[in-house]
Amino acid sequence: MARVELMDFDRALELFEPVIGLEVHVELNTATKMFSPAPNPANDANHGAEPNTLVTPVCLGLPGSLPVVNGEAVRKSISLGLALGCEIAPSSRFARKNYFYPDLAKNYQISQYDEPIAFDGEVEVELENGRVFRVPIERAHMEEDAGKLTHVGGSTGRIQGAEYSLVDYNRAGVPLVEIVTRPVVGAEADAPALARAYVSTIRDIALSLGISEARMERGNLRCDANVSLRPRGQEQFGTRTETKNVNSFRSIERAVRYEIQRQAAILAAGGIITQETRHWHEDTGSTSPGRPKSDADDYRYFPEPDLLPVVPSAELIEELRAALPEAPAARRRRLKQEWGFSDDEFQIVANSGMLNELAATVAAGATPAAARKWWTGEIARLANAADRDASSLVSPTHVAELAQLVEAGTLTDRLARQVLEGVVAGEGSPQEIVDARGLAVVSDDGALVAAIDEALAAQPDVLAKIRDGKVQAAGAVIGAVMKAMQGKADAARVRELVLERANAE
Repeated sequence: MARVELMDFDRALELFEPVIGLEVHVELNTATKMFSPAPNPANDANHGAEPNTLVTPVCLGLPGSLPVVNGEAVRKSISLGLALGCEIAPSSRFARKNYFYPDLAKNYQISQYDEPIAFDGEVEVELENGRVFRVPIERAHMEEDAGKLTHVGGSTGRIQGAEYSLVDYNRAGVPLVEIVTRPVVGAEADAPALARAYVSTIRDIALSLGISEARMERGNLRCDANVSLRPRGQEQFGTRTETKNVNSFRSIERAVRYEIQRQAAILAAGGIITQETRHWHEDTGSTSPGRPKSDADDYRYFPEPDLLPVVPSAELIEELRAALPEAPAARRRRLKQEWGFSDDEFQIVANSGMLNELAATVAAGATPAAARKWWTGEIARLANAADRDASSLVSPTHVAELAQLVEAGTLTDRLARQVLEGVVAGEGSPQEIVDARGLAVVSDDGALVAAIDEALAAQPDVLAKIRDGKVQAAGAVIGAVMKAMQGKADAARVRELVLERANAE
């Protein structure tokens, strides 16, 4: 890849105003696909199915097959539109979006164009620095996902240089809602952070509604980031690029920042920006050209002749509106106050993406401090080491049980970490693992005193130092006792007993 010149970020902002637009795709966790009775792999129960096993003639675009709209997908799409503050269309229509899809066998996508199900919304987004934006939503429309291509051969995993490609139609036809913002101006230096926070907010909304697994690493939630620059004082927007399918919050922020720096360098040198899609490269932190970006006319949209308009009743819309959960921004403010966290403590939780797990753990009986400690500490470490989502390792109920065992004195932190590893390995609940492994703290003072006396007898010089007031010398005895007890002792209680025994002799 040729070396790309980048302008210093602060200098780029002096010369140009960044304008961003975000397109977020949310896979719905319905039991079946958008237009066919095939099982939906976006539903967690179907994850990991063998290629091309979750298909029907509709998924494969076979002659004579006809689509049927998934009613549950429509309900979930309306709920999402309402949560985004959108108007719900009294009537919306599906359309055919035409271009060559090697991974969508019909060679067109059933989507919505000029008649989306939801439009004109707004989402409140709060940044780490406390700045609050109201991001305008242009539309949220229903569509079907494409399949998945695997390019075999070559060094990049992309089609360039591959020997051949394999297609898996399992994902073809999965229900999607695409949320499209209006151009977002005024973010300035916060534009990259706003992109990240916005997608995180959409994820929170989807999870709170229970309409999607919303796991970016699985593609349940994907973001296309549009970036353009306009010279200071100019009203007309610049030419945009669209970085496709960025699959982590951190990468979204980095991709937007990179594009600002890349485009600024080109424009300052007198060049022009090509309207195109871009690929994000996580390893190099850079983007590369994809294909020239088409406008709506190029897709030759026309109404889908095999499907009737979607006409939700006013009663259904109000039923779904009444069932909406608390807005994510309001919920975060409430939880921060209820839990008594400082700004920094709560920000660590928010940045971890595990707010829902913490809330469920507190609801299951753990203190907020203990829930934060375990989820953002040891569990996050294990998840990173296994390259897995933290919520897939352990349940909030088990974390709460673990925290309660520590609080009750049954486990030390050291023993609790061993128990947690057992839970992650599938050995059972924390209490079951404590019982099976015999990991409970030794609370019998008689056993501790016997071990202390043995350690003191073996280290008479340490005993003399303690009696001379050098209390820190007790550490050697405590270490020996903890070793003798195989770590199953409360170090603080051992220290108390060591000092008592030393001064009693």
